[in-house]
Amino acid sequence: MDSTVRVLPLRCRHLVLLFSALLAAAAAAAAAANVPAVYIFGDSTADVGNNNYLAGSNAKANFPHNGIDFPNSRPTGRFSNGYNGVDFLASHMGFRRSPPPYLSLANKTNHQVLKGLAGANFASGGSGILDSTGSTITMTKQIQYFSILQTSIMTYIATDRTYQLLSKSIFLISSGGNDIFAFFTKNNTPNRTEIDSFIATLASTYESHIKALYGLGARKFGIVDVAPIGCCPYTRSLHPAGACIDILNELALGFNTALKSQMQSLSSQLQGMKYSIGSSYAVVWGIIRDPNALGYKEVKSACCGAGKLNGQSGCIPNATYCSERHLYLFWDLLHPTHAISKLAGVAIYQGSQQFATPINFKQLVEQN
Repeated sequence: MDSTVRVLPLRCRHLVLLFSALLAAAAAAAAAANVPAVYIFGDSTADVGNNNYLAGSNAKANFPHNGIDFPNSRPTGRFSNGYNGVDFLASHMGFRRSPPPYLSLANKTNHQVLKGLAGANFASGGSGILDSTGSTITMTKQIQYFSILQTSIMTYIATDRTYQLLSKSIFLISSGGNDIFAFFTKNNTPNRTEIDSFIATLASTYESHIKALYGLGARKFGIVDVAPIGCCPYTRSLHPAGACIDILNELALGFNTALKSQMQSLSSQLQGMKYSIGSSYAVVWGIIRDPNALGYKEVKSACCGAGKLNGQSGCIPNATYCSERHLYLFWDLLHPTHAISKLAGVAIYQGSQQFATPINFKQLVEQN
């Protein structure tokens, strides 16, 4: 065999073919709103600008070089060079991108939102499943904000119509990574008992949030799990050899497994509840295992940042940034590039059970 010819492992070839087919199908899909609205909750993986409105918070991204590939190179508050994952998921549902940040709607009359259409984004970078995580907009507060909006919608279009629209809308949640980071910061060598207790607390708290949203009218839940955060540039920069921090990935996998069990149990308890869990872990891990197979060249260093692997500080205006952003897995010390978010969005929305279970987001959207 010619030594210049590279034969990919069967699993990687499968990923290449699958991603290629999904991207082609997504490009051909017609853009028409398939659900009344999408309501988004979570952390910086889903934040589209709520933290811009938090006085004194450092958990912001509304400055260059963030947004360099967003329309008009505008830094919006997304922790990305362009769109983030929820933008692409919303676009697959027929919207232009994520609905606006909830805090941007203050003192404004948005008739579409008040009609129960389009939706709103409540996510806040730095937040977690646990209210003790971070110092931004907690998940509990995000749900309280939605409750306020739900009341406004009821006032605008009547109660029955509101519940009808909410039951058909998608409630998208992307959270958990910051909770794991906080736990690891306090104890970087936890024993099995401590790990199990922590994961159980996360899962039970997540259940409480789901039940709160269900009580407010949510029926369709699109959940994004936690990526292999032990392999992001920030955590790699903590390792002398720049390797992944295994315990962080173990914690992410443990939580993701508990989340699957929790959602399955809830769907049998809560009448009319439907859900899909999209695996950002599977997408990112597949790229890390063999980046060349999917056309990426850098999976360890951040495109924008400073220090070891560009992972020791954030993407601030005086940071250096790469030109080949489409070839990088990570935009900054923690977050994926626009290109990776696009890929993840396609895989989660219409991929196989490797990327979304028990059904994918497209099937969730289409269910009556």
